[in-house]
Amino acid sequence: MSNIFSIKLFFVRRQLFFFSFLLLRAFPGHGQDGALSGTITSSGLPLPYAHVLLEGEDTGTAADSSGNFLINGITPGQHLIKVSAVGFRPATKHLRISADKKNHVHIDLQPEDLQMNEVVVTGTLTEVNRLETPVPTEVYSPGFFKKNPTPSLFDAVQQINGVRPQLNCNICNTGDIHINGLEGPYTMVLIDGMPIVSGLSTVYGLSGIPNAMVERIEVVKGPASSLYGSEAVGGLINVITKNPSGAPLFSADVMGSTWQEFNADFGHKFSLGNKASVLTGLSYFNYSHPIDNNRDGFTDLTLQDRVSMFQKWNFTRNKNRLLSVAARYLY
Repeated sequence: MSNIFSIKLFFVRRQLFFFSFLLLRAFPGHGQDGALSGTITSSGLPLPYAHVLLEGEDTGTAADSSGNFLINGITPGQHLIKVSAVGFRPATKHLRISADKKNHVHIDLQPEDLQMNEVVVTGTLTEVNRLETPVPTEVYSPGFFKKNPTPSLFDAVQQINGVRPQLNCNICNTGDIHINGLEGPYTMVLIDGMPIVSGLSTVYGLSGIPNAMVERIEVVKGPASSLYGSEAVGGLINVITKNPSGAPLFSADVMGSTWQEFNADFGHKFSLGNKASVLTGLSYFNYSHPIDNNRDGFTDLTLQDRVSMFQKWNFTRNKNRLLSVAARYLY
């Protein structure tokens, strides 16, 4: 009996296998998607955090710290891939994606020699090349400020010609920023194009923003009131923070001085699914050791215990549109 049962079971398995084979032949590749991996370099060296966009799929990603990327769920067929990074010329390449084999691409980006081709948003409220903006806009990268480290952006902007931070109260450590000699209330400070703190923007606007979160700073010297109102008669400073997709997973910047000043900046990013990414920054500054070298009864440096937190949420929408929500807390 056992032999007969085994033979019947064997024939049943052969029939199921044959039926499955006919279904696969009738619907080849049904439900199968392709995947694309790749490496982004510049002059043979890995280029981290470059943006990769696959046209026609409304999908994209960012390269990791080693310049590698991976995109899943791609419809097999002909596609156009676009790769871009700040400071490099964008590149495009036509690819054919297959579902039955590995798809890998290597793209080498060339450095952008002309700084005038940088993309700016301050002069026109939209992203345009620097050559095309009707309002002269100066762009400063974090590397410009790292040459002379400071505990806050308020102190850092004094390295820019025509921009002068002025400390008005040594006791409460408040001041404002003058552009081309005009008073602080006529200078507007923006974060990602959003005005903050109204007329007191130059007093509190640049304090407590972690330097590691800054992608670039755009400065307009002169009247910009036609776009931003009367608060921008003297000029404006637009702090552009990093896109969460291209920001490092974790960053830390700690600084101290012989006067027992202590400053710490921390940054962190994480993603919530495929549609939302979050960038968080925390800044802490403390100086609680009074020094009175001139013996006038007042400390030479204002006592401070400052905490600031900044968080930005980016939501990916259809047709590569983006919704960004940001909040900032300063104590």
